[in-house]
Amino acid sequence: MRVTDPQAIRALAHPLRLDLLGLLGTLSSATAAQCGRILGVPQANCSFHLRQLAKYGFVEDAGPGEDRRERQWRIAVKTPRLRVDSGDDHLLGQQIGNVVVDREMAAIRAYLDRVPDERPEWREGLGMATAVVKLTAAEAADLAAKWRALLEPYQADADKPDARHVRVFVSLTPLGEAP
Repeated sequence: MRVTDPQAIRALAHPLRLDLLGLLGTLSSATAAQCGRILGVPQANCSFHLRQLAKYGFVEDAGPGEDRRERQWRIAVKTPRLRVDSGDDHLLGQQIGNVVVDREMAAIRAYLDRVPDERPEWREGLGMATAVVKLTAAEAADLAAKWRALLEPYQADADKPDARHVRVFVSLTPLGEAP
């Protein structure tokens, strides 16, 4: 889904809305209460931000929940990959980029704070990787496409014992122009 409307782009410039989109991209549908429990935020906050996302067509009503009292939400498009195009509005593009990076860094720092509380199998299976590689623009685009393809099978909702939602953040950012 390509987003070019400045108002819709601004609607995405909130960390919880990005978290909700990411979560619903993994789940087939969920209520605000379910989202709140997984993300560790109040249900009312999730409900408000889901309605805002629906206003701009990012999510839609998926019918009543199991108890028929709560509304379920789902991603409005089959492929939940957003491409934000702020056009000539560099500040708008920078704003959403900063929200994404700040959100991811906060999540990484929160994980680092709770590493000692994680079970050993989780401590050993997770972590960070960093590298500096020399790529052409075409190779960087190829690498980004391969990362998306690698993650795709894991984004499907499946009932797996002992499964948890795991945040993945990949960034391809050039260090600067070559001399």
